Amino acid sequence: MRRQVTVWARRWGVPVLVVLLLGQMAVAMVTAALRQTPTIDEPVYVGTAAVYLYEHSLRFNPEHPPLGKLVIAAGVAVADPRLEPGFDGDQTELGRRLLYESGNDPWRVMFWARLPVIVLTLAFGLVVFAFARELAGRAGALVALALYCLSPDVIAHGSLATLDVPAAGFVLTSAWLLWRARSRPRPCVPLAGGAFGAALATKMSVLPALPVLVLVAAVSVWCAGSRRTTRAVAGAAVFALTACAAVWVAYLAVDPRLRWGPPQHIPTVGGLRGLAVRLLPLPEPFRDGVRLQFGLENRPWQGFLFGRLYTGSLWYYLPAALLVKTPLGALALWAAGAVTVTVLRPLRPAVPYLLAAPAVLLAAPAVLLAAAMYGSRDFGTRYAVFLPMFLAVAAGCVVLVRWRWTPLVTGALVAFVAVSSLRTYPFYLPYSNEAFGGPEQTRYRLHDSGVDWGQDLGRLADRLDERYRGERIWLVYKGAGVPAYYGIDARDPRRAPADAVHGVLVVSDSAAAKATGRLAELIAGSRRIDQVGHSITLYRR
Repeated sequence: MRRQVTVWARRWGVPVLVVLLLGQMAVAMVTAALRQTPTIDEPVYVGTAAVYLYEHSLRFNPEHPPLGKLVIAAGVAVADPRLEPGFDGDQTELGRRLLYESGNDPWRVMFWARLPVIVLTLAFGLVVFAFARELAGRAGALVALALYCLSPDVIAHGSLATLDVPAAGFVLTSAWLLWRARSRPRPCVPLAGGAFGAALATKMSVLPALPVLVLVAAVSVWCAGSRRTTRAVAGAAVFALTACAAVWVAYLAVDPRLRWGPPQHIPTVGGLRGLAVRLLPLPEPFRDGVRLQFGLENRPWQGFLFGRLYTGSLWYYLPAALLVKTPLGALALWAAGAVTVTVLRPLRPAVPYLLAAPAVLLAAPAVLLAAAMYGSRDFGTRYAVFLPMFLAVAAGCVVLVRWRWTPLVTGALVAFVAVSSLRTYPFYLPYSNEAFGGPEQTRYRLHDSGVDWGQDLGRLADRLDERYRGERIWLVYKGAGVPAYYGIDARDPRRAPADAVHGVLVVSDSAAAKATGRLAELIAGSRRIDQVGHSITLYRR
């Protein structure tokens, strides 16, 4: 009997654990998708996806390529919302019209729009598992998958109809396929190029990783046994060509005739950046989208970090935000994994695929993190959501360290991550680790998608109905939802005399973080009495 149990455990133990880990992640993401109202960016993507479906037009949201929105469109097609043809407002108005002004049920539309991203996020978990298994065996793969499935950032953004997790997951898939190309270059290099092309067709922010992965593709072919420069160059060319082809396919899938007339002013980009954009062998809408992104980078955005409100960006914002938003056990395992991959000789070939090589060759996550740190929008860790994916794979390699206490310490740290992640359920967007006070304290450290992205308007409506029915409500909401749709009857306190603002003052934490002048005075003269979802605060005046 004991032998039968041992045989069963060896055969089915790992698959069962994989299903359990992915299952809990699926429950967390589906719960979030069902309970959260639209975040700031989602209505734009969902409205654009509907236009892709019904009109095959590229005129909305040109600053992002279409593939991620085509993924969202798969769910929108099931919801089948009504949308008047030829809508001529801007993309923000388009999202509002689709969700709140066309007779559609926004809860239903948003759930179905989010569901394909949830499925894709789960699939990327299998990539994490497969990548780590090739490096560190089944035990390492389970550690990596656990860190991925329990990551609050991945759960939070993987449950939204946005582009960050799909783009990051496709980059990870490309790196994994390039690693496999070291033994099977013929099928894996084109597949890796297609995967990176999918990332590039989802978010333009991954573009800095293209030359890096082209070099990695050449290294993979070189290491496959040929040791010939011509074959390495050919492999790099195949990777680059398939990546570019994937971008073209994404645009042609929306409009086979590729009709394009810029719907808004396209900034002029000069110098070397302008020349690089003009030389890109990609569709004109993509090149114009890159120009729009450069224009967005030139705006004077406001940031908020550890109580400091500032204009511009801080180079250390993302590292600091990651320290707040990553479970402490995961931080420890990330660091240990990075050291392990660098120090252990059998794992050193994986360094350019996961981390940063000591020579001139850099790995994709290192380059993408540097690009994100250089950017001007300090809006949360979603711009670095690829790190929990890549570093989970590296962390799985810790099991290869031949120390007596390695299994026990690794298991304890994974358990610590699990407890920290499960404790924040179902409020994953405002998560912060125990060193920074947990989710209820995040509003003092970060703003925007790091804590309050407009996701709790529905919960606010329920709270007001339960506890504050009949009271005068004053609301400063930062988000894309329409309060009146959810039954919230409120006025903006900034548009009324200060002595008239009495009752319950409700302020989104992102708005409170950036409050100055009138709003800051109103908050200072009020008493905090309640909170909703760790993202909206209620005050008594």
